[in-house]
Amino acid sequence: MNIKGKLVILRAIELDDLDLLVKWSNSPELWHGLGGWHFPYSKLSTEAYIKNIDHGNMKNQVFAIEANDIGLIGTYSLTDIDWKNKSADHGIMLGDVDTRGKGYALDAVMTIIRYAFKELGLNRMGAEIIDYNIRSLDFATQKCGFQIEGRRAEAVYRNGRYHDQFLLGMTHQQYDEFMENNDYWNN
Repeated sequence: MNIKGKLVILRAIELDDLDLLVKWSNSPELWHGLGGWHFPYSKLSTEAYIKNIDHGNMKNQVFAIEANDIGLIGTYSLTDIDWKNKSADHGIMLGDVDTRGKGYALDAVMTIIRYAFKELGLNRMGAEIIDYNIRSLDFATQKCGFQIEGRRAEAVYRNGRYHDQFLLGMTHQQYDEFMENNDYWNN
């Protein structure tokens, strides 16, 4: 099953995606703005990762972001899905710098949020953003409707120093209110 937005389709990651995923996995520019650990990834280890994705995993899901006119442009994750409390975290990565600023990320985020709230029945979505990634912070809060809920002091170690991490969130009700004032799906 694919999840369709206006500009993108969220689909399962396939072995055909291997070469781009290896390239992106080893891009210092990409990892500078993303959370988590980063180690060099070989083609073999990335292939094993793809083959071991458990699409039936009810706690974590990873999607390929495919633009209708380009093909694979990034990945999207729903993580730590908590079915009892109806919450999840999410993260997006656009691999090619040339795809940024063209509406693909906004469409992917709006598509996954709609899917999480309206299809999966979740009540809360969360995210974490490193303090120096102002572009992502502004995007999430101004364009997508996320709220800054907190800040973890010195939570991320990058380039020889510690950085704060913003905690963002959105409830289903906040999403509905945001959509009343910003009807993305009818524009």
